[in-house]
Amino acid sequence: MNEIFDPLNLLLMGLAVFILFRLKSVLGKRTGNERPPFDPYSKTEKQDDHKSANGQDNVIPLPNQAGQETEPVENGGPGGEVVIDNVAPAGSALNSALKQILSVDRSFEPEPFLEGARSAYEMIVMAFADGDKKALKNLLSPDVYEGFVSAIDEREKRDETIESTFVGIDKAEIVEAALKGSTAQVTVKIHSQLISATRDKAGEIVDGDPAKVTEVVDIWTFARDATSRDPNWKLVATESAD
Repeated sequence: MNEIFDPLNLLLMGLAVFILFRLKSVLGKRTGNERPPFDPYSKTEKQDDHKSANGQDNVIPLPNQAGQETEPVENGGPGGEVVIDNVAPAGSALNSALKQILSVDRSFEPEPFLEGARSAYEMIVMAFADGDKKALKNLLSPDVYEGFVSAIDEREKRDETIESTFVGIDKAEIVEAALKGSTAQVTVKIHSQLISATRDKAGEIVDGDPAKVTEVVDIWTFARDATSRDPNWKLVATESAD
């Protein structure tokens, strides 16, 4: 029995606990990166207050940076500033705002953020079409979630259903950013292709075309507490570019 408390055994047990803890922390950052997506044909709302609630739900998990060639830049170091200069012209308001965010959140990188935003866009559009309120709640701020749920409820009252196919995203670019207190806000302009048709109770098409690919341009704003360990972002405002 005494050999259980041998120093070597104790060391191995300690290493096992440490490895399990690290594995749990890494896997936790990937929560919510599954399938699911906002009705591109309905009018969207632009909110005056873009603040996101610091809820418990995960939203846009940014890609794990462990596989990237470059190390995360500390507190707006030269490497991070160079990356931002490649995204927004040096001296521009957008460049300055992104560097402000970087100064508070040393892990922020525009390209991984855009990758997450593209995934979230598809998830939100398809979740709305499917009426998946549970998926939407994990992706939206409370105010935006309330608006989406209201639209879904109205659609269900009319016994209407949406058939939607997400073709793809042609382009996604950061067009605006801001740091308000500890809340980082990044606005993305997304050019996508969708096939969507709304049918009534009898199955007749009342909107859209199930055989037509439609070009859609949306401007969505995502936000998160830049000082939080949670790397996820939530959609806090939407508007149409039309």
